This record gives sequence, structure tokens and C-alpha cells, in this order.
Amino acid sequence: MPAASSNMRSSSTAHGLSIALPREPLLKIRPNRSWAAIDLREVWAHREIFFLLIWRDLKLRYRQTLLGAAWVILQPLLMTLVFTVFFGLIGHPPVKNVPYPLFVYAGLLPWTFFSTAVLGSSYSLISQADMIRKTYFPRVLLPAAAVAVRLSDFIISLTALIFLMIYYGVYPTASILWMALVVLNLFLFTVGLGTWLAALNIRYEDVGTVLPVLLQIWMFVSPIIYPSSLVPRRWTWLYYLNPLAGIIEGFRASLFNLEFNRASLLVSFLVTIFLLVLISFSFRRMEDGFADII
Repeated sequence: MPAASSNMRSSSTAHGLSIALPREPLLKIRPNRSWAAIDLREVWAHREIFFLLIWRDLKLRYRQTLLGAAWVILQPLLMTLVFTVFFGLIGHPPVKNVPYPLFVYAGLLPWTFFSTAVLGSSYSLISQADMIRKTYFPRVLLPAAAVAVRLSDFIISLTALIFLMIYYGVYPTASILWMALVVLNLFLFTVGLGTWLAALNIRYEDVGTVLPVLLQIWMFVSPIIYPSSLVPRRWTWLYYLNPLAGIIEGFRASLFNLEFNRASLLVSFLVTIFLLVLISFSFRRMEDGFADII
């Protein structure tokens, strides 16, 4: 057998044969250093994995719970009861044309979806570490599926809201058609934020510790238990930089035929688009190193 060249090395097989191997690997797998966006065609090609992840989580979601899906309705209802009783004793914030319990419940619905979906998606990559190490697929499907699963909770809770509206004699009008756009904005914003936090949670363990605290603060700076009209006028521009402010108010307006705040809705939509564009580039840059870090 001819001698190996300077850029080759020899290796012995089980049968004692010597095989010339290159000293440098022919293929090197390195993290992607270019700012390439997420390949949507590749995501679409793996859509079956996305639906399988959703179906798996839905089947496991309430398997070992005592109340099952009823807890999805009880959680916002109990919070509504607490806020109603508390503010009933000290005087609740002035709300126009909508009973206060209904006002609070309608604000808690999008907030509960957002907070639980963000928490769940932030751990989606860590909890599926074995899957990430062994199988290739677009990693963005994991946080997106975690958010999509929470839509089932949102829909179930929405049925309870319908009964509450009937009880208080409040009926929807044609403005409810805008709800689909508001919910779509909420879903996309949650997917974008959850995906970003999922990537950060792999690199920085502090994210999982700090996130619940930040969500509690975020709840009280969003118009859930009070109307945005209570915000001082000089701080309104800063308040509406919170995309949930426009989303929650738009959700209520579509339900109760209230006046839409177009400026806040536009800001929330622009923030959502900016976040999705930012995540589509930064997540692709980080995901090649997930299997090595996780």
C-alpha cells in the first residue's frame, strides 16, 4: 500500500488493514455566523412534527390533574373573583358600560394565555434536550408548538366568557369580527417573545428565575384590572409601548363594542412585526449551538 501523504494519517481496521485518512476533517459542523433568516420552506416541510408536538402535549396536558380542563376556566374565574371582591371593598376603578367582573375577566383571558404560553415556551428547548441532540428539525417548532397548545386553554376560557356575557346581559355586535385580528396579533407576539426567551434560557439560566417576576410586574402595567384611561396623559405614549396594552384593549373593544384605540393597536402590531423579524434572524444564528450547550 502506498505511503500516506503529508496531509493524510493511517488508521487500522479490525482486520489489521491500514487505511489512509485525511488529517483534517472533510466536513466541519460549525455554528452559523451569518445573519440568515429562518427558512420558512424548511419549517413548512417539517409541519408534521409541529402538529405531532401539539397533539402529544394536548394528550399529556390533563392526564394527571384532578380538575382536568375545568382548571382552565377556574383559573381566570377565581382571579376575577379575587379582584372583584378586593376592589368591591375599596372601590373598583371606574369602568364605562361594562360590569367590572366582566371587564376583569375579559382582560385576564388574553393575559393568562400570554403568561402561561411564554413560561411554557421559554422551557420548551430545555425540556426537549434529548430530542434536540438526536433529531434534526427546525428548533423554532418547539416554542411555537408550546404556544399553540395554550390556544386550547384560551378557547375553553372564551366559552365561559360567553356565559358571563349572557348573565350580565351584554351581547356582542359586529365589532366582534375584529377579535380574530387581535388574537392573531397576540399569538404572533407570544410566539416571538417565547422563542427569544427559549433561546436565551439555554445560554443564561437566570432567565427561568427572573421571568416569573417580570411577568407579575408586566401584569400590573397592563390594562387588566383597570382601564388605560387612568394612566396620566403625559405617560400615555410610554404606556402604549407595551404591546399588551393595545391587544387587551382591542380584545375588550371587539367584545363589548367599545371604541378602538387605533394608535395602541398600531403600536402593538409594529412591535410584533419587529420582534418576529429580529427573532427570525437571531434565533437562526443561535440554534446551531443548542445541541452543544443544552
